Amino acid sequence: MEYTIRIAVPEDEEKIRELFLEMLRTIYNTDDVKGYGDGDLDRFWSETQDRIYVAEDSQVIAFLSVEVHYEPVDHIYLDDFSVTAAYRNKGIGSALTRAAEEYAEQINSQAVLLHVEKANTSAMRFYERSGYSIFKDDGNRFLLKKDIC
Repeated sequence: MEYTIRIAVPEDEEKIRELFLEMLRTIYNTDDVKGYGDGDLDRFWSETQDRIYVAEDSQVIAFLSVEVHYEPVDHIYLDDFSVTAAYRNKGIGSALTRAAEEYAEQINSQAVLLHVEKANTSAMRFYERSGYSIFKDDGNRFLLKKDIC
């Protein structure tokens, strides 16, 4: 399977919105989910350090949003992450995560943080294999961390 990883552009927004809904339906096992609101993705198209990485073959098949934070310590936060069902377990999620970690290194972030729903055991296994560990118990979710430097 051939695909490329790149930084998303505004023309990718519709597909990112579709993938976000697919992710929510998968996690919560219901079609009753609410997607992004109007303007929610605008910050990724402006001159900030936040970005979205996408994987594409003939179309966008996965995305990972990355937020840059400087408080309390420099870190990036992996927010929304979705690989469409037909492309799961093919290394795409790992490639997107590596792209985000490389970005963290480029901007001298100290760590990568993300939340995982406790019920999402497959995601927990994925992140643990990728070197993440539980940093904090946040009720229904775990905050995971991987040190970069």
